[in-house]
Amino acid sequence: MYRYTEFDRQFVKQRAAQHRDQLERWQKGQLADEEFRPLRLQNGWYVQRYAPMLRVAVPYGEISSKQLSVLATIAKEYDQPNPEIFSKAQAQQDLLPGKSPRLIKGYGHFTTRQNVQFNWIPLDQSADVMDLLATVDMHGIQTSGNCIRNITTDELAGVAIDEVVDPRPYAEILRQWSTLHPEFAFLPRKFKIAITGAQEDRAAIGWHDVGLQLVKNAQGEVGFKVWVGGGMGRTPVIGTLVREFLPWQHIMNYLEAVVRIYNRWGRRDNIYKARIKILVKAEGQRYIDEVEAEFKEIVNTDGGPHTISQAEFDRVAACFVEPKAPASIESTLANVSTQDPAFQRWLNQNVVPHKNPALRAVTLSFKRLGLAPGDATSEQLEASAQLVAKYSRGEARVTHSQNLVLPWVPESQLFDLWQEAKALGLASPNIGLLNDMIACPGGDYCALANARAIPVAAAISERYQDLDELDDLGPIDLHISGCINSCGHHHSGHIGILGVDKDGKEWYQVTLGGSDGSDLSGPAGPGKVVGPSFSAAEVPEVIEAVINKYLELRTPKSNAQNGRAEYFIETLRRVGQDSFKAAANSARHSEPAFA
Repeated sequence: MYRYTEFDRQFVKQRAAQHRDQLERWQKGQLADEEFRPLRLQNGWYVQRYAPMLRVAVPYGEISSKQLSVLATIAKEYDQPNPEIFSKAQAQQDLLPGKSPRLIKGYGHFTTRQNVQFNWIPLDQSADVMDLLATVDMHGIQTSGNCIRNITTDELAGVAIDEVVDPRPYAEILRQWSTLHPEFAFLPRKFKIAITGAQEDRAAIGWHDVGLQLVKNAQGEVGFKVWVGGGMGRTPVIGTLVREFLPWQHIMNYLEAVVRIYNRWGRRDNIYKARIKILVKAEGQRYIDEVEAEFKEIVNTDGGPHTISQAEFDRVAACFVEPKAPASIESTLANVSTQDPAFQRWLNQNVVPHKNPALRAVTLSFKRLGLAPGDATSEQLEASAQLVAKYSRGEARVTHSQNLVLPWVPESQLFDLWQEAKALGLASPNIGLLNDMIACPGGDYCALANARAIPVAAAISERYQDLDELDDLGPIDLHISGCINSCGHHHSGHIGILGVDKDGKEWYQVTLGGSDGSDLSGPAGPGKVVGPSFSAAEVPEVIEAVINKYLELRTPKSNAQNGRAEYFIETLRRVGQDSFKAAANSARHSEPAFA
């Protein structure tokens, strides 16, 4: 992991002190609400449906056991709303059909942007929380606002067997460049960057404002492929490839040009047309030409002020070597009960190979009944911190699919880790399967949402708990968003569910065939809507009808050349949408809410 310098630590502490001063002035009436709002948002403090929400930055998903432990403390001691507010929220929820599996407090939420959120921290305690975060080099800087947000990457960065170049040093250098960048603090809209260094795109780079893939040319030189103008929301668009090969030293100079042209010409008169994807789509080659001209100006006239020197790269890259293993760790899987079928299932589903043959990368599943996808109680956060310290050399990764990866687990300790994770409810062997779904908090918490996402996720999960059935169905990406802002990435799901408002009631659109761009899913692209919106009660039945149609149409294992049954997305692409659309609409009925 990147090791903060004294400058880095002072920067974060001063930012926390600045927030405390702003908070106190607001409490005294010296700052009006409209003045304080943009200031608190710059540090990740929102006000949502019932209470403030804090978004904590986890740059490129990398987090230490000590940081997880502090997050557990925040969940336990600060994620505790005023009892009157919490009771009011519960009473309002009780009036809604299809009660959510929780309005809980004392927990954190892993987000699709590899961050962590808290939903109940009183605003008058926000400065204390900022100070506590600073003790472990954490903050909420640029997790909100029209600026460059958290840079995301592959959760297997640095350990994946298909990796060409480790993206983490570049992600860290870009994080430092973009943090409080004076020119880009007030962009037309928020701006998101994703980077991968692997052959398989596990970072969904095509869906970002800027997507970066590290590659090597024929001479073995390292550079970037650059995509610009991707995004979800009201207008789902895959980014345009604007550079086949950019020498790595110039990535900040080039991004300076990309964002500068966007800042110059992006729409500021219409929030729905303000994202860079709209500009790129409207201007096409003209936008690319302006970026190239600006890049040449930066390099040739200004001298390339953001050119990365080899010395600076080496300084940062030195933080991302393989952590030292404890001397007591064995290198082979000795004296372990490998005959346990439940352990074998977990190995097959939650454990992946590592570039170091003695190690494995292990995913802890935060998808279980009774809690929303990605939720972790204070007890589970603390227990996870202990597992990370004991089994993964003190380091973990928050994933875009709202789980937690332990990237440095010795093969010899897999059985012990499995037993401890199982006791905590974090060892469900469901990674990549139907009930390993992505879901945003939706209308249970978010003031922007048109409908709830959590009850839909719970209802589907309840129908699909049989592990043998899930294993037989194979990989299926199910993504749920409570509104068109697409925080649940519904566009990229093999099955996507979008909450919509229809006459003041909750309804849901279902899409099929979306992809995040990973090898299994094929080229990145949005799913297609299967028909008019469905009522809340119909959604689980629609999903079941679609799944049953897949089972009916798929090529069985006995007929497959690759030795396995055809996956859902493969069957869908082979036979087309019509059969699945008919199956989905056959589940329609008149019930207006959850049964």
